[in-house]
Amino acid sequence: MGEQDIASAHDEEQRRAFMKALLEDVQALERMLEEGRIESGIRRIGAEQELFLVDAAMQPAGVALEVLEELGLPDFTTELGRFNLEANLDPCELSGDCLSRMESALHRRVGEARDAAARFGAKVALVGILPTLAKEHLSLDWMTPKARYRELNRTMSELRGGVFKTLIKGLDELQVEHDNVMLEACNTSFQIHFQVGAEEFAGLYNLAQAVTGPVMAAAVNSPLLLSNRLWHETRVALFQQSLDARSKAHQARGSRQRVSFGEHWLKEGVLEIFREDIARFRVLIAGELDEPPLDVLDRGEVPKLSALCLHNGTVYRWNRPCYGVKNGVAHLRIENRVLPAGPTVVDEVANAAFFFGLMTALGETHGDVSRVMEFDHAKENFMAASRYGLKARFQWLHGKSFTADELILERLIPAAREGLAERGVNRGDVDRYLGVLEERVRRGRTGSQWAFDSLAAMNGRGTRHARERTLVRAMVENQEHDLPVARWPLAELADRVDWLDSYRTVGQVMQTDLFTVHPEDLIDLAASLMDWEHIRHVPVEDHDGRLVGVVSHRRVLRMVGRGLRRDEALPVSVREVMKPDPVSVTQETSTLDAIETMRKHGVSCLPVVSDDGQLVGIVTEHDFIEVAANLLEEKLREG
Repeated sequence: MGEQDIASAHDEEQRRAFMKALLEDVQALERMLEEGRIESGIRRIGAEQELFLVDAAMQPAGVALEVLEELGLPDFTTELGRFNLEANLDPCELSGDCLSRMESALHRRVGEARDAAARFGAKVALVGILPTLAKEHLSLDWMTPKARYRELNRTMSELRGGVFKTLIKGLDELQVEHDNVMLEACNTSFQIHFQVGAEEFAGLYNLAQAVTGPVMAAAVNSPLLLSNRLWHETRVALFQQSLDARSKAHQARGSRQRVSFGEHWLKEGVLEIFREDIARFRVLIAGELDEPPLDVLDRGEVPKLSALCLHNGTVYRWNRPCYGVKNGVAHLRIENRVLPAGPTVVDEVANAAFFFGLMTALGETHGDVSRVMEFDHAKENFMAASRYGLKARFQWLHGKSFTADELILERLIPAAREGLAERGVNRGDVDRYLGVLEERVRRGRTGSQWAFDSLAAMNGRGTRHARERTLVRAMVENQEHDLPVARWPLAELADRVDWLDSYRTVGQVMQTDLFTVHPEDLIDLAASLMDWEHIRHVPVEDHDGRLVGVVSHRRVLRMVGRGLRRDEALPVSVREVMKPDPVSVTQETSTLDAIETMRKHGVSCLPVVSDDGQLVGIVTEHDFIEVAANLLEEKLREG
């Protein structure tokens, strides 16, 4: 999302002008390819580092613009959320000490971000999806106030009819409706670039598609979203759904999504992708128009093709073709977008080394991978890696089947080692980074598996929010020491500061695993729920999930006391017994305000509702007693 100088594509005249410029850019690129004006014979690599900013409580910190101003460096830029930043690395040739130089550059950029963030009480977290993100962080108030993001949100919302639906099934199930594109801000990645020549683009692009599944299986680091344990790389499902601009009619026709792996091997070259994406996807945003590119070519100069690059930036292929100009020379790159941020800088460079090595070695060994592998197998491998990480099973070249760890350890790491050596990469660097990757695979300890195992070891102790903050705090500490994730100890529940931070709002204390009834249900059902589940309050909701009342244990006892029993002529409904329109709070209500509300109204429970009145949880006197007990225990432990 780098280009910020944009204009609305809502105006039809402006949109047509941009489309004209876009088509002229394609014509210019076609001419450049015919005339051999794309750089070849050199292999450069590069990277973009996205990151989260978190506060002392390990919650998202919306200080990106302040940090960016403090940094004052051109290599940093904004992202969609006010809690995200992106840092860009200078490209370097794939040879010699390029990998250790990449690591040093990443440490420098991340270190600069840490220093600047610290001045605003924030820290840097490298993870694909931040475990402490909550729905409250995904409002437009948290969107970076830039024209590009506002226009993207407006256009996408218009195309989707104002509603973004997300359904992801993993260990848990997430089903959420949202009214903006901010779900996309949950994702941060470590994007790597691989420069290729025009004549070799199709073969190497296909190879990038083939190796993406195995590379990602070893790199997964995004298992949690909005407190749900989902895929090992949940970014894949979330990104695909959060930026799905298809209308209902287009979905019914099975139209292509903007976020995709692709549907077939590339046959011709980079123009094949650009033309297909222009044909399939309407212009979302328009930028400032360049001088006609053919005029630039006529002068012997190199055009920027800004319209093409801007449109390309709104079509989110997991392996994206990129056109660029460096020092007056045009080049093509394959941008691999599947790798998540983190777990550490050294882990990220290990993932990059694996990809670069495979792109070199397998291209030499197998030539056109489309001749020895079905495209559907490459796509299936990608989806399996997203869901299961190192537990995936792959269909590989010539239809052979492997478990992920078997394929990586026995076939791909040796191949990547040969590929890097062939490019003249320092042997010590090759051993270091592929050794980090090998240890991770042998131990089965990806960032996602570490998070799953850490949560399992906590065994439900503490609040859900305390467990999530414990994960983030442990991540940040391990990242600051640059300890590879394979060697991370499991996260343990944190100290008193975490306990205090765990009880600031109702959303951190409330129960969400609710037993509810409807107004027309028998009161006997509510009474039975209280008996079976040992609860004293049952919320009453309508068929749309909106709160309409509460049945308390006390009210059921009063009913019995009045002689309303099962043997009466007419059964008693919940509606006749419930307390209608009960006092409620929201997730953002502070615990102190909630306690005061209970005291003021003389109630022992508070249903928790969303802005539109939907029931999302309940908090009771017992919950606050447990809070007080935990805080007292920590106070006594402190001495």
